Amino acid sequence: MSEPAPVLLLFRQDLRLDDNPALRAAADSGRPVLCAFILDDEDGPWAWGGAARWWLHHSLQALADQLRQRGGGLVYGRGPLKRVLPELVAGTGCDTVFWNTRPEPHAAARDEEAAALLGQRGVRVRAHSAALMIAPDALATGQGKPYQVFTPYWKKFTAVPRVPQPLDAPGRLNAALPAAAASVARATCSLESLELLPTRNWDEGLREMWTPGAEAAKNLLRRFLNGPLERYDTERDLPAIDGTSRLSPYLHWGEISPRRLWHVCHGRPGSGPWLRQLVWREFAHQMLHHFPHTTDRPLRAEFAAFPWDGDPQLLPAWQKGETGYPLVDAGMRQLWHTGWMHNRVRMVVASFLVKHLLLPWQEGALWFWDTLVDASLANNTFGWQWTAGCGADASPYFRIFNPISQGRKFKAADYIRRWVPELRTLPDKLLHEPWAGSKAVLEQVGVRLGKDYPRPIVDHKEARQRALDSYQQMKSGS
Repeated sequence: MSEPAPVLLLFRQDLRLDDNPALRAAADSGRPVLCAFILDDEDGPWAWGGAARWWLHHSLQALADQLRQRGGGLVYGRGPLKRVLPELVAGTGCDTVFWNTRPEPHAAARDEEAAALLGQRGVRVRAHSAALMIAPDALATGQGKPYQVFTPYWKKFTAVPRVPQPLDAPGRLNAALPAAAASVARATCSLESLELLPTRNWDEGLREMWTPGAEAAKNLLRRFLNGPLERYDTERDLPAIDGTSRLSPYLHWGEISPRRLWHVCHGRPGSGPWLRQLVWREFAHQMLHHFPHTTDRPLRAEFAAFPWDGDPQLLPAWQKGETGYPLVDAGMRQLWHTGWMHNRVRMVVASFLVKHLLLPWQEGALWFWDTLVDASLANNTFGWQWTAGCGADASPYFRIFNPISQGRKFKAADYIRRWVPELRTLPDKLLHEPWAGSKAVLEQVGVRLGKDYPRPIVDHKEARQRALDSYQQMKSGS
């Protein structure tokens, strides 16, 4: 009697065992399971940035350890999915591939192409869903159109129970591959050969702040449930305290399930505002699904004519956190050091780029994409278009965040002192606008503007008026 053909489980951004429908289905097949990850080099402008690649390396390492504990393992491939996956399937004799679908349109198209090629070779593809709580096209307005305003989307989402119960992780995996398949699997490339880690040592801050992997995600969730969740609505906008979940990179890489989060948190005291943020993520994916062009073009077509007349030579000052506005600089330095930024500060720095500096939102989106460990294409696109006023349910363009008053309102003094240490000796009343202090006062605390810390690269009032004038210019078509 011949040995049963193995099946292949392809991991992507679902790097967990818990609530992984594709993994569960592969395990339940009763046949040997070969687990694989393929680094696709064809992602073009949306190839993962440096911070994301760092995270991916360590997350794959953690996943491989978990699989080994259950009798399995993880093999790697590198190259176009449409080439590498059929080669791996043919070499190992797998007749079925299980995967969880990827909701991003460009990734979904690549999956369809690979599935068609496998089908031509008689290989079945069994696709499941793990990235979102519901399908991105599951909800529609009464006219059958996608929602473009969040509140009615939220109301429909929560009107009836619609989030499926999460699946438990499978038990011990059957990884007893036939000899020929095992030989091919052993010959695949190593994790190190994917070259995900930086060649220069700039990742110290990431290593200090993060431990990628599903177990770390569970630990972080427990911490959040034991206090911050209940206080989330009152503390989430305060960057100086640890008032958010910091689960965004774990969600992005699929190390924790959104369905698991929904069911664990639902009904707990104070959970409503945080669950609303979880549904914002679904809303962003719905928008990208229906409007894939928005990764680099505005949803609101009139913004294609917006006069982005800012000085591009000011972009590096924004990127490096050297704008002369302490809250903006603190956020950008936190981003560079840790691969993450507090959400309130993300809005402030984004508004500063597109409204104070009049530089295109696409420049900010690309920088965030390269530097964030949680650089979700849907969330990144949605967030930048929201700030620029050109997307769905967007902030009005004339809403221009004042980085001075935002810092005061949200008690960011300690946050600024943490990330802009050259200003740590300033009293709170000057910390958000050091240029308001007299030369004598600044010298007394050892701060020399233009030497220790830059002067503002733009004047707030002048920049605000220029942004409003540019908006009116677009509206008038002149």
